[in-house]
Amino acid sequence: MYFRWMLLVSLPFLILCCGKGKAETTETAETVKTARGIPLERKQRFSGNYNKEFNDLQDAHLSAATALGISPMALRNDTLKLKDELVRLPDELELYKMYDLTHSIPFLVPSAAQLFVDITRNFRDSLYSKDLPLYRLYLTSILRTDEDLSILTKRNINASENSTHRYGTTFDISWKRFDPVIPDSIRQVPPERLKLVLAQVLFDLKNQQRCYVKHERKQACFHITARGK
Repeated sequence: MYFRWMLLVSLPFLILCCGKGKAETTETAETVKTARGIPLERKQRFSGNYNKEFNDLQDAHLSAATALGISPMALRNDTLKLKDELVRLPDELELYKMYDLTHSIPFLVPSAAQLFVDITRNFRDSLYSKDLPLYRLYLTSILRTDEDLSILTKRNINASENSTHRYGTTFDISWKRFDPVIPDSIRQVPPERLKLVLAQVLFDLKNQQRCYVKHERKQACFHITARGK
């Protein structure tokens, strides 16, 4: 309960810090040197091959989801029974925007909510460090109830009945659409470049064993499941 409260408090705090101006960039292993002047080991870079680097199998996602997540809910009202196990994400903040959710609801377990906050914050910091205009990520799908899945599977034959979205550990982030914080026709960044920045953020967190990631081509999103922490 304490963690849920701290996470909810930290969300607007992070936005406030990001909105005041250029954030202090965190030195990475690529730039930091030890006291003896010996460079630290270079940080591994994303290769640019989305399908190769982000191809975690459904079994891996499902194993993490069932270990960390809630018991699947039949109806949306069941969230009231799990109010101590779920964090409700605000509909929109400075770090992200949310699609009009028709087949999911904005709830995650605390570890997945923290992962999502870290992704949005790291993406913003990465744009700062590259001196690029700021963009918000788009959150496209979150927690699904059995009722949501029943409706979705009738419309989408590719939808899984045992989706990891049922456990509150999984969310989808668009790699095709990004929302400019300050619209600027002169300094627009193409979606392909922003996708690459996001991919490096996810690549780092994946290597830290914070999450599993699947590059979804047809859905134009990164399918992400928290592994812990």
